[in-house]
Amino acid sequence: MERWSFNLQVFFLNKRFREVVEISKSDDIIIQDRTIFEDARIFAPNLHAQGYMSDRDFANYSDLFDLMMSLVGMPDLMIYIRSTIPNLISQIEKRGREYEQTIRIDYLTGLNNRYEEWIKNYKGNLIIIDGDTCKFGDDPKDFQKVTDMIDQNHLFGLF
Repeated sequence: MERWSFNLQVFFLNKRFREVVEISKSDDIIIQDRTIFEDARIFAPNLHAQGYMSDRDFANYSDLFDLMMSLVGMPDLMIYIRSTIPNLISQIEKRGREYEQTIRIDYLTGLNNRYEEWIKNYKGNLIIIDGDTCKFGDDPKDFQKVTDMIDQNHLFGLF
């Protein structure tokens, strides 16, 4: 982890930045599952805090992210799905991905805390959904609630 965390995070940052640039050039409505913000504000700081990324590498990574963000705009809307650790564990079990089965609870807790800290300071248009109670992937009524929230945020015609 210590040897490759910086390289891997730069790889993801580059990939996400390319996506953001492509999205900014498009007139289509595009929904993104993961954002460039998560890499830079959640995962890279987590690796740094755990000692897997040096101070120098983290500073360089953060400077690169800030430069990239100065060249593109914010998303029209950020949808944040808030979840408790038990619900996250349930979702991981439901997906059944082998590589996720060994994720430690303290790691999940650290990421969840970083997400909460980041979203408190998010400056763009934001909707927060309670992922523990709103099961929009399984329940059509919950899906309708989410689409109504999107429409209320002046993104008419998205659904």
